[in-house]
Amino acid sequence: MDLSNYSNGQSRVIIEHVSPEIESGRYAVKAIIGDSIKVTADIFTDGHDHLSAFLKYKKNGDETWQEVRMQPTFNDNYEGSFLVDSIGYYSYTIEAFIDHGDTWLHEILLKIKDGQYVDVELLIGADLLEKMIADGADIKTIKSLKKLFSEKSEYKRAVEFVESDEMRSLVQNYPHRQYTSTYRELKLWVDRKKAGFSAWYSMFPRSAASAPNSHGTFEDVTKNVLPKVKKMGFDVLYIPPIHPIGKAFRKGKNNNVNCTDDEPGVPYAIGSELGGHTAIHSELGTLDDFKKMIQSFETEGIEVAMDLAIQCSPDHPWAQQHPYWFKIRPDGTIQYAENPPKKYQDIYPLNYETEKWRELWLELKHVVFTWAEWGIRIIRVDNPHTKSFQFWEWIIEETHKVYPDMIFLSEAFTRPRVMENLAKVGFTQSYTYYTWRNSKAEIIEYLNILTQLETSSYFRPNFWPNTHDILPHCLQSGSEPMYLIRYFMAATMSGNYGIFGPVFENMVSEPMPGKEEYLNSEKYEIAHWNWESNNKLIELISKVNKARNENKALQQTNTIQFCTIENDNLLAYFKTDKEQNHLLAIVNLDANCTQSGWVKVPVHLAGIGFDQEYKVTDLISGNEYIWKDEMNFVELNPTYMPVHLFKI
Repeated sequence: MDLSNYSNGQSRVIIEHVSPEIESGRYAVKAIIGDSIKVTADIFTDGHDHLSAFLKYKKNGDETWQEVRMQPTFNDNYEGSFLVDSIGYYSYTIEAFIDHGDTWLHEILLKIKDGQYVDVELLIGADLLEKMIADGADIKTIKSLKKLFSEKSEYKRAVEFVESDEMRSLVQNYPHRQYTSTYRELKLWVDRKKAGFSAWYSMFPRSAASAPNSHGTFEDVTKNVLPKVKKMGFDVLYIPPIHPIGKAFRKGKNNNVNCTDDEPGVPYAIGSELGGHTAIHSELGTLDDFKKMIQSFETEGIEVAMDLAIQCSPDHPWAQQHPYWFKIRPDGTIQYAENPPKKYQDIYPLNYETEKWRELWLELKHVVFTWAEWGIRIIRVDNPHTKSFQFWEWIIEETHKVYPDMIFLSEAFTRPRVMENLAKVGFTQSYTYYTWRNSKAEIIEYLNILTQLETSSYFRPNFWPNTHDILPHCLQSGSEPMYLIRYFMAATMSGNYGIFGPVFENMVSEPMPGKEEYLNSEKYEIAHWNWESNNKLIELISKVNKARNENKALQQTNTIQFCTIENDNLLAYFKTDKEQNHLLAIVNLDANCTQSGWVKVPVHLAGIGFDQEYKVTDLISGNEYIWKDEMNFVELNPTYMPVHLFKI
């Protein structure tokens, strides 16, 4: 093999299996501002020489690298950590080298302990001391020590110094970096806090009116919805599209192809002669009304999230002005959306293979930037898996250059690799399969996939027990305990979660026959809700959101640990954080029967001795208990309350 293939044949250290790293650095790892980024790697060399490794990092735009020494753990594995304190990109890498100073000190100490005469070793040490000057050590101190090591008359003093803590400090603080091995530069994207901790409430603004049979407005949302959302403790209001709705092939109640003149249409059939994705549906109000609504919610600490549905009604201006952005059929008509045998004549999907793709991308960027100018910093994206991955990577990157605080939620219920790739290319949060994970084994397996594997470094889950599109089978019975169970797990397992609000909190459960869809769905009609209603579920939501805000252990996802409890109908999990906040959640998965069992509490993680008594307080009921040791008895009657949330 040609020697030109070796850039530095004197570098002997191997660095591999770096974590976190996504596809050899192709994609950025995700973090939240304030996180400690733990980096591990297998680092080794030939022979018995000692090595040193440093984790190097810097913010995007900084010229100088900061670094921390990595520590060996086991089997040639090293780890190091650094804190991220600002939103945006960071770079990190690992530098490792043979540490001749540490090797020398280790060997000479063994020889001294064995009683050997080490005059030559001291001369070798003197040469190593000289190199420390170049690495920043005090010249006067090093010159003095070099003289000490070189004079035979000072042999005893020299040996004593070699055995001192000062010698150890010099070797540790001034390692001579020669023939270094440097790993490839990796990327890290740091998001704001809400990217990792948020509670979403979804509703249709047109259903916010006080009076029945009325079209709601932005003013109604502020008047009726804001007080309820605030009281329940949500911090994101997510609204489906608020743009003009097309009339061509408009769908009626329950997706009926026959639509009467007085039916409002589907908000996802975007666009009319009044405008498209940057226009406002006139019955909701004006753009100024919308901005006022945003401001009213922000004043109460609640952000408004808009829905980016990249599709058009046949009446959308793009269909008239840019037909080449769509697929043109042989008869000259535009291809409408299909999922054979289903047809959706009221929607035109865009064609990402169009020759005018650059023009299309720029127009969609204009839409996102227009919303950002309105004050929007959270975007839920409808069906992103049916659009180009390259487009998403580009537009998210372009948006973050100007609006680094923008959050993108991927609403992709599809194949695992597709969902994961959307997260890799930049989506901040992702919908998940939680909606369909019901048994104890399924839940544990799925959460371990999300939190213990490589996916945890880029796939940030957002748990939804229902959506405006999906009424899962487990909720179709209308069982109050089941609604309590599914809500509680979503809100306490994941740092991010959401509900389709009024439908969920009122436990609406009648499905379309044979489907996981709502009968009389708000997608096709205007609903009327009592925004002042209250029930056990709403009370639980309020208590859990309060607990989430007051306990940092619930403000993250990846720290979850499942606990042994010998009953397949009982699920127990422990969550903690770096500030010693410890919570234990226990769920009765059986919505019909009382279940009991002995839970094994990981007391060592809470700093509790095995024979020590400790108090646990249920943040739902307020009840307090004195427990001892690991094994403790629990019993949950689903009719009363099927969950415990213990603060230890």
